[in-house]
Amino acid sequence: MRLNSWLTAVWRYVRSAPLTYTWLAALLVTTIIQHQLHGRDLHVLLIQSSTNIHHLETDPLYVLVTSLFWIDGRFWTPYLVLFSLILAPAERWLGQIRWLSVGLIAHVLATYISEGLLYLAIHDHVAPERLVHVRDIGVSYFLVGVGAVLAYRIVRPWRWVYLGTAFIYFGAALVGNINFTAIGHLCALLIGLCCYPFTRPSRDAGRTTDSSIRSRTTV
Repeated sequence: MRLNSWLTAVWRYVRSAPLTYTWLAALLVTTIIQHQLHGRDLHVLLIQSSTNIHHLETDPLYVLVTSLFWIDGRFWTPYLVLFSLILAPAERWLGQIRWLSVGLIAHVLATYISEGLLYLAIHDHVAPERLVHVRDIGVSYFLVGVGAVLAYRIVRPWRWVYLGTAFIYFGAALVGNINFTAIGHLCALLIGLCCYPFTRPSRDAGRTTDSSIRSRTTV
């Protein structure tokens, strides 16, 4: 009985965030594919889905989407934990449309800002030209952006502890090694915090609810 109750609770949790766990399942499949490939074959596969400068110039929509379905590493389990702790609660709170909007805004803007700064560094001969074709895949900008907006769900003073920890972590990563990925993570954090309007129910939704209540009362 205890096992059945536990499995039922897990299933309810998964069902409450369908986009999060469907995406996580897709990442499991692509991670298995990664494990079947080695060396140059794997490198070529991941480069084709990378949001690097070359691909953002030639086929931006394709790589902005496909880069979200590969992990930058070989281990899927940490994503199971992070998706369950961050993306799933945010999806239940925001709803699927607003959740997706926040994540994609963070993913797209952080990508363009970080790769744009990399382009300027290459143009000024501060960074090597080969980085035009650098590997840049993963869900981290989406995850960080949604994680940032989730701070508005946390009661104070724990909200400030949560945000302070995030800024220290990503700020230290940037100071320790200034690169386009560290810049992108910090940008995604700031972009997510700017998405506060997505945390507020729309007025139209409120009016629709009020109208429905009045209609039922009248009947």
